[in-house]
Amino acid sequence: MLLAIDVGNTNTVFAAVDGCRITCRWRCDSRSRRTAEEYFAWLSVLMKAEHPDIDIEAAVVSSVVPGTVYNLDLLCRRYFNIAPLVVGRPECRLPVEVRVDRNTHVGSDRLVNTVAAHDRYGGNLIVVDFGTATTFDVVDDDGAYAGGVIAPGVELSVEALHHAAAALPAIDVRKPSSVVGQNTRDCMRSGIYWGYVSLVDGICRRIEAERGSAMRRIGTGGLAPLLYDKNEHLYQVDADLTVHGLVCIHRHNAIRET
Repeated sequence: MLLAIDVGNTNTVFAAVDGCRITCRWRCDSRSRRTAEEYFAWLSVLMKAEHPDIDIEAAVVSSVVPGTVYNLDLLCRRYFNIAPLVVGRPECRLPVEVRVDRNTHVGSDRLVNTVAAHDRYGGNLIVVDFGTATTFDVVDDDGAYAGGVIAPGVELSVEALHHAAAALPAIDVRKPSSVVGQNTRDCMRSGIYWGYVSLVDGICRRIEAERGSAMRRIGTGGLAPLLYDKNEHLYQVDADLTVHGLVCIHRHNAIRET
C-alpha cells in the first residue's frame, strides 16, 4: 500500500492508497518542528485503530513547508523501512512539463494538482485550490504546467480583516442569507463569500480571455465545496485531487525504474 503525504501550509494529510483507492485518510497541523517520533506516535495509533492490517510498501511526499521534509523522510525510513519519493527532489520525475521562467520555483502542491487534473480531466484546465492561498493553475492541452495566479486565501483574508480593524469581529466562513447584510457579521460574511465567488470567476474569465478559449475549471481544497455552491462557473470540485496527483507521480517514477 502507498502512503501519500501532502504537507500544506496549514494542514498535513496522510492517505493510505490501495491502487487508486484511498482506504484511510488522517490529518494533522503542519508544524515544521514535529519529529519523526511524534509523527509515528500519532500515526501508528490511528493506523492500528482504523486499518490494523495495513502494510505500507511505498511512500510519496509533497511539502510546501521545507522544514517538515527531513522528519517525514526519517519517518518513512525508520518506521516503515522505505525511502520516500519526494516531489521537488531531482530524482522525482514529473509526467508533465513545467513551462515557467527559468529559475522559477513552483510549489510542489501546484505541480501535483496539475498532474492529477490532467490525468482525470485532460488538458486546457484551470485548477483553483482554496488553501492558505487561493491559487489558479493553468494546465495546457498536453498537460504541461503553464503558470498561474496566487491570491490571498479565504481564511487568511478573514483573519487579516479581524486583526487589522479593531471594531470588526472574528467570523466563520459561510454563505450569507443575502448579499446586503443587516449586521456587522453578515456584512463581513457577504464581503468574503461573494467577494471570493466573484474573484474566482473574474480571474478565470481573464485567463480564458488571455488564452483565447473557454477552459474547464476544477476546484479543490477545503473551501471549494462552499464556494462552488453559487459559483456556477466552477464546473467540478475534486476533494482528492492532490492525493491522486501523488499517486500518479509515484506510478510514473515506478514505471521509469522498471
